Amino acid sequence: MKEIWLDLNDIPEEGKNFIFDDQSFWEEAWKNFKFNTSVGEPLVSEIFVLPQENGCLYKGSLSGSVIVPCDRCMADHEQPISSQFEDFEQLAEEGEESFLEAADGTRRLNAGAIFWEQFVLAYPSKPLCSEDCKGLCPECGADLNKGKCECKQDKGDPRLAVLRNLKIKN
Repeated sequence: MKEIWLDLNDIPEEGKNFIFDDQSFWEEAWKNFKFNTSVGEPLVSEIFVLPQENGCLYKGSLSGSVIVPCDRCMADHEQPISSQFEDFEQLAEEGEESFLEAADGTRRLNAGAIFWEQFVLAYPSKPLCSEDCKGLCPECGADLNKGKCECKQDKGDPRLAVLRNLKIKN
């Protein structure tokens, strides 16, 4: 995955704002992590970084949209991506993971990893083209949003038919 590092030594003590709109970062990340998606509205990441003595404060946003297949009918649709984030990143102790690393007197923040984490958190776990998507017929694969198919619908076990209209009162 393409990396985006911000050198904290180059950021003034009052902080600095950065905007990233390079879509190749996302395309490479999706390819590496096997996400079946493409750019809809370009993804724009903005981050404000405020260096601190033992770490840094950062806050920002991620917005745009992606084209993903619906989880039920497999039709491509546009899915908005929006995230706001704010956190303090401390220099890692030995053996810990952190977005902030120090080496040879420089401290640098892995902004690419922060953007990727925010993208994954904002990405829907079950993308749907609409809440009432009917999906595909399990027998013939027809898109049930475009109409009914000729397949015989399974009504379940006939011995349990008497229980279909059973209602339990609370």
